Amino acid sequence: MADNDRIPQVLVVDDELNIRELVQVALKFHGCAVTTAASGKDALRQAETTNPDLIVLDVMMPDMDGFEVCRRLRAAGNEVPVIFLTARDTSSDTVKGLAIGGDDYVTKPFSVEALVARVRAVLRRASRTIATEGSGHHQGPLRVADLELDEDRWTVQRSGVPVELSPTEFRLLAFLMRHEGRVLTRAQLLENVWGWDYAGESQIVETYVSYLRRKLDPLGPSLIHTQRGVGYSLRAARHDQPQGRT
Repeated sequence: MADNDRIPQVLVVDDELNIRELVQVALKFHGCAVTTAASGKDALRQAETTNPDLIVLDVMMPDMDGFEVCRRLRAAGNEVPVIFLTARDTSSDTVKGLAIGGDDYVTKPFSVEALVARVRAVLRRASRTIATEGSGHHQGPLRVADLELDEDRWTVQRSGVPVELSPTEFRLLAFLMRHEGRVLTRAQLLENVWGWDYAGESQIVETYVSYLRRKLDPLGPSLIHTQRGVGYSLRAARHDQPQGRT
């Protein structure tokens, strides 16, 4: 399951026993150590005591929904990756889950294979992030026009104004800036930012590009451009072009 010899620890949270057991068996078969919780409050307790590498978190629970669990984890400074299980496949729920710090979502009813693939992808991406942070081999701040991103200090500024980004937003922006001017396909972004090795049907790339635009565009000309049918690029606007997205 993981790229190294360490066994990944996964916390599975769902108030339905059959789903907990199904996911637990599947993840154990694929090399994870799995603990379970049947409520939001129990999930918060176990997240603190067991320090999991990833949480598979049901949204609809009677005592405390998964969004609130994730919100409390992030407020406490816990950045453990979270994959939401949701029975409501609506764009508003997806945006809400990602905006509060979720890393991915899977819609019920789901195939076990699809969930395992998402778990593998998020764990792989998390392990890459840890390895990069531990290497200390950053090349200094990235700069495009008036935008600056410092990976060592985990800061972003535009026109000297600090910009607060979530970890996923930060990774996406850093990858776009490292490839300034190059059109990156959705599949390339999924693989390098989210760790997915398949395209899937998720709109997660589009969602996060919209988050970045919402935070960066009020501070200056649009830097993230859409190449229709291909992907996205980050580049400084030319003075002979009209302002706005392309």
